[in-house]
Amino acid sequence: MGRKRFDEMPCAIAQTLNQVGDWWTLLIVRDAMKGARRFSDFHESTGIAKNILTDRLNKLVENNIMAREEVGVRGHRQEYILTKRGEALLPILIAMQQWGDEWVYNDANRPVELIDIRTGEKIAPLAVANESGAAVTHHDIGSVPECAAVTEYRAANSAS
Repeated sequence: MGRKRFDEMPCAIAQTLNQVGDWWTLLIVRDAMKGARRFSDFHESTGIAKNILTDRLNKLVENNIMAREEVGVRGHRQEYILTKRGEALLPILIAMQQWGDEWVYNDANRPVELIDIRTGEKIAPLAVANESGAAVTHHDIGSVPECAAVTEYRAANSAS
């Protein structure tokens, strides 16, 4: 049984999960951000089965999160590099790591500390703020009128 896809759901979170929500995918992106480029780099760092790694890399390329680059003799060696779209996942990875540090490792036992290598300073906790810079919680967030696609989706799915 395959996982549910969210192709028809008009929700940015659902559509993001369609592109990077498979097991291993964000760990591959994490390793690319740390400098991994070759299939063997990703295989060694994650221990993922080669067939699954091939599938995830292909999907990342298909979704324009990574690009495949020929190196050496054509067709014999490839490297994978993050696109701007892939690099834009950095805040998501940082947020996930910071959440895990606090709620899984209880801050005291975190396996690594993220730092700015230019200054040695720790990475500040991510926070959600409004345009003025004031902190916002989920209690403070609303939405503006939805687009027609959302209205149609909700109408079609409320009947079932």
